[in-house]
Amino acid sequence: MATTPHKVEKTDEEWRQELTPAQYEVLRRAGTEPPFTGEYVYNKDSGDYRCAACGAMLFSADTKFDSGTGWPSFTEPAVAEAVELRPDNSLFMKRTEVVCRNCGGHLGHVFDDGPGPNGQRYCINSLALEFQPREGEPAGEGGPAADDAGSGA
Repeated sequence: MATTPHKVEKTDEEWRQELTPAQYEVLRRAGTEPPFTGEYVYNKDSGDYRCAACGAMLFSADTKFDSGTGWPSFTEPAVAEAVELRPDNSLFMKRTEVVCRNCGGHLGHVFDDGPGPNGQRYCINSLALEFQPREGEPAGEGGPAADDAGSGA
């Protein structure tokens, strides 16, 4: 899990100017939003989730599931090459960090307790994402439905 060069390189000051303070904390400082507070925890709409920092396509709503953890959870990235996985041994835990390969932004973590054939749960911070509804489909159909509390994003 080696670090790869990123296509989008910006100074810390440029990131601070472009992101909200909360987005900066998550995307550039590997922070985590509190569980059940993110904008996309309960989103059930059809569409795509892109990196909030650079716009790279990351996850499809088709792979989103209700994990009960408090963060949006996905079974897999829309494009495997869109994310980079890195060892994360912070907080006295062994986890795997999920990073946007395009800009290096921290997205969340991946765990081996998900549904589906690969058994993975990509636990992603809403602040690291921008949702893009699919054209021709109504937005706003997603409502609260215990989506995502547990080992966090």
